[in-house]
Amino acid sequence: MSFTPEFLDEIRARTPLADIIGRRVNLIRRGREHVALCPFHAEKTPSFTVNEEKGFFHCFGCGAHGDAIGFEMRIDNLGFPEAVERLARAAGLALPARTPEARERAKERTSLYAVLEAACVWFEAQLAGAGGKTAREYLAARGVDDATIAAFRLGWAPDSRTALKEALARQDISGQMMVAGGLLKEPEGGGAAYGRFRGRIIFPITDRSGRVVGFGGRALGDREPKYLNSPETPLFHKGQLLYGAALARNAAREASEVIVAEGYMDVIALHRAGFANAVAPLGTALTDEQIQELWRLAPEPVVCFDGDSAGHRAACRAAERALPLLEPGRSLRFVALPAGEDPDSLIARRGAQALREALAQARPLADLLWEIETRDRPIDTPERRAGVKKRLEKVAGRIRDLTVKGYYRGQFEHRLREAIRDGAPAMGRRVRRGGRGFNRDRAPERPLADALGSGAEGLSERRERLLVTMLLDDPGLLASVAEDFAALEFATPELDGLRRAILDVASGNSDLDSETLRRHLSARGMSAALERLSAPPDWSGRRLENGSKASRASHAGRIRAWRHVMSRQRVVALKAELHAAVEDYATSESENALKRIDALRHEIEQSARDDGELAEPGMSPGGGTPV
Repeated sequence: MSFTPEFLDEIRARTPLADIIGRRVNLIRRGREHVALCPFHAEKTPSFTVNEEKGFFHCFGCGAHGDAIGFEMRIDNLGFPEAVERLARAAGLALPARTPEARERAKERTSLYAVLEAACVWFEAQLAGAGGKTAREYLAARGVDDATIAAFRLGWAPDSRTALKEALARQDISGQMMVAGGLLKEPEGGGAAYGRFRGRIIFPITDRSGRVVGFGGRALGDREPKYLNSPETPLFHKGQLLYGAALARNAAREASEVIVAEGYMDVIALHRAGFANAVAPLGTALTDEQIQELWRLAPEPVVCFDGDSAGHRAACRAAERALPLLEPGRSLRFVALPAGEDPDSLIARRGAQALREALAQARPLADLLWEIETRDRPIDTPERRAGVKKRLEKVAGRIRDLTVKGYYRGQFEHRLREAIRDGAPAMGRRVRRGGRGFNRDRAPERPLADALGSGAEGLSERRERLLVTMLLDDPGLLASVAEDFAALEFATPELDGLRRAILDVASGNSDLDSETLRRHLSARGMSAALERLSAPPDWSGRRLENGSKASRASHAGRIRAWRHVMSRQRVVALKAELHAAVEDYATSESENALKRIDALRHEIEQSARDDGELAEPGMSPGGGTPV
């Protein structure tokens, strides 16, 4: 089966090389590249590199080289068509039909590129000619010089229903092709087709390769609508394109950052001010496809919409749209511009440095989501706190990636605790004792060692090993505990790497058994880490041989046992925070430190109660092998 170059380019664009190879190999980032042990020959020192910017892998040891398609062919000994079909399915692309009609459509697409290029050249000539004087004056007033006009290929569509049609007809381009390219519009009641763009400044819209696929037009005067885009055509799909993407591509990768503005003129102003990594959606809220396009340019695009209520609403919609798509290392950041300003006006009034300062204050997506869900919602009663908590849990629940979801849940819970504590009523009366501030009712009375427990830190790695090994032995537990597992952050780097890899494998495989999970992890270069883990535990925390009590425990019992170990691990972290709070109080004697001590003690006590409810005979905190 043959595939068009456009189809193969689309597959490569939709399948980030590091993601494809990272499913089989344990990649380590070094600068702009990833390195790993080569999967195609035995080696002890990494010589396998992945250059995502240039779209290829290369092994300096055995000479293996290729793109995503070549990797799939080599790793599983596939033919070219099979590798393309596998990647197309993973990217959600339908395979081209093997019919004469499909071949005719492919031929039409190729012809349409030429039609739209011819139209673009004609629009450019109209802007440069005598009829484009008013448009040139408008652009000059907006600070757009000749070099910028040339870079963005700006043009002018005269206020004529037939001028473009007649000009392209002289180049033997049929009216039917002009209609197919979105240049002409056919009247609903029948009659001759006429020019879609009239009396407008023309902004050519290109694909990521720089080929013209459509146009945007801005009216001068009172013509409505003010902005008009090409209709959907075989080449132009508004929700999948970004204005300025081809021009911004290299700059975005160099800076590892891309700026998302609202409109054409914002993008042009940003480029003129030195921000060549700017793009914009085409007059719509960001779509899933556009967010994925942005992530191909940079891992954390900066959304810089207008500083008015409409801009804020658009930013909120973008935040909510991105939630289900989030992945480790991929998110959005948001810039709050001064009220009434957009990037174009801010640069014109206060210069590029003002925008640079605004960009430096970009907020993470999590901050914007917290603001959306908590603004003007008091938390002064248990019911209101529960309501806010439920809203935040619903937000985090929309995230598909288990690791990211776990971290969002953890951060929201932490911020809610902080907000509740900071908003608590004033503490008891402070009196003077020995010249130092002291709260008679609230000061820490127990010795520090008593507050922290004894030897807790020494058991931390052991609990980490238990949590990992339990899931390796029974991956079915992940359906119930994945979010809690994702929210953990192990102190032992090797175990934390296993934790992340287990979640990653599980997110793409709904039906895992122990053998399959271990095979996936071994394929990622984690065989040595797996071998260093000892025999799986029984579900009371004692060590057993394979196939004994562990295999006979009920599923519910295994979940309780896993949560029991996790609860113990969380108490270690809480006690470390309590240690810091006690030390803070010793030096600052602040009310906030006392509040923090109270809150942490309450959490530790609550965790102990929860732990007691989870524990079953043989795994109580006071008996058996400690976990």
